[in-house]
Amino acid sequence: MEYSFNQKLLAMLGLCFVLIMVALDQTVIGTALPTVAAQLNGFEFYAWVGTAYLLTSVITVPIFGKIGDEHGRKPFVLVAIVLFSTASMLCGLAQSMIELVLARGLQGIGGGMLIITAFASVPDLFPEPRERLRWQVLFSSAFGLANAVGPSMGGYLTQYWGWRSVFFVNLPVGLLSLYFVWRHLPRIRHSDSPPSPLDWQGSILTALFLGSLQLFVEWLPLGKSPIELAFLAGLASVSLILLVKWEMKCPNPVLPLSMLTERNLLPLFVLSLTMGFSLFAILYYAPLLFQGGFGLSAKQAGLLITPLAVSITVGSIVNGRIVTRLEHPHRLLHIGLVLFFSSVLFLILVDIKTRHVLVALCMATGGLGLGLLMPNLTLFVQACAPRAQLGVATAMLQSTRMIGGMIGTALVGVLVSHHYSAGIASMIGNPRLEDPQILVNKALAAKFTTLDAHAAGLLAQARAILVDAVHESLWVVAGLLFASLWVAKSVPPMSLSRKKP
Repeated sequence: MEYSFNQKLLAMLGLCFVLIMVALDQTVIGTALPTVAAQLNGFEFYAWVGTAYLLTSVITVPIFGKIGDEHGRKPFVLVAIVLFSTASMLCGLAQSMIELVLARGLQGIGGGMLIITAFASVPDLFPEPRERLRWQVLFSSAFGLANAVGPSMGGYLTQYWGWRSVFFVNLPVGLLSLYFVWRHLPRIRHSDSPPSPLDWQGSILTALFLGSLQLFVEWLPLGKSPIELAFLAGLASVSLILLVKWEMKCPNPVLPLSMLTERNLLPLFVLSLTMGFSLFAILYYAPLLFQGGFGLSAKQAGLLITPLAVSITVGSIVNGRIVTRLEHPHRLLHIGLVLFFSSVLFLILVDIKTRHVLVALCMATGGLGLGLLMPNLTLFVQACAPRAQLGVATAMLQSTRMIGGMIGTALVGVLVSHHYSAGIASMIGNPRLEDPQILVNKALAAKFTTLDAHAAGLLAQARAILVDAVHESLWVVAGLLFASLWVAKSVPPMSLSRKKP
């Protein structure tokens, strides 16, 4: 069915507001998180603010990718907008880190629904790749707008209006997206047959596997009892085995494992996994490096993160202009990986004396690389997947990215905590400095200064230990990106210049 230009434009505008809401949430929280953990006295839950969102999102995405293919996406976009906005308000009202983590988990359900339904709605409206790329300039611009203002907005709001305001900013954007999607987004289904029943068994097994894996990654370095760790490892292993067996025989699987055997799709899913791991590790722990390690304010840290977000947009727009004109568009993945890898290496080398303009240039280089990577992964997957499985294929791509983000945030988080605690114990031995929130919370630092005559020197030494901890942990990200260069070589050549049958 053909839709008018005005309907397409207004429908895309509604989807852009959806993307702005989700992107704003992801960027403002990273800058505000050190302050949140300090004020709510819960640094031990620092990583869980991010991983709770990612965990529920990654469980939600494949389910609603499949449901969207079967029932049409519009109803679920509307429900997700309401759920995400409500959860954002609950995050802003949280009185403890536990409450915030629970609200972020609820927010992740809405965010997962929004991401998969919004991205899968674009090929519904524009099935031809070249036309889709022209319209995706709106998506790139919306994403860029949110990413450009997000880190600075997070720092500004946190510093002048309090950290709770970074969650309330989602509410007006949610109202705008609700109006435009309800009025103008058509309900599209790619099949005239009745919808198939949902694969609840596969959905439950997916949730068990991802949840137990997440807890195992979090608890492994924290000295938990071997019985607890063995139980989680066993639950994750058994859930994965049962999931694979069930999905192979299920007539309507929520995760069609046959896609993982496709030569065209498998390397794209692997690259999506590594991109999620690396991106979320940087988004959550670069602000901690700048605020806790370098002693910068939330606003200053936000300004240093902003070039990363802006350059993602610049890279996406440049990519949209050139990708369909290249004989071998998959080679843009190699360029993006090299740029992002170089940025992470430089971030490992920066210290408190490094000029801020060089740090900003480092972040901009990484953003440019991501701008060449993330849109192309989505574009290539949607170009290779069957039209009736666009939602499932897009869901699997988003799921692998979120799984990577979940593991990356948790793994880098526990490595930072372990290195910092070990450094404090061996070099300082002051129990008041074992919690890094004292390096972010000015009130705690001032109180510590009044209790110890050597407080200034001890705080400076603790900052140096935190910088070393973040640097050592980011080597994991650098190694993964280096390995991804070999994975990118297995992406087969493809052409985007002609309409796909």
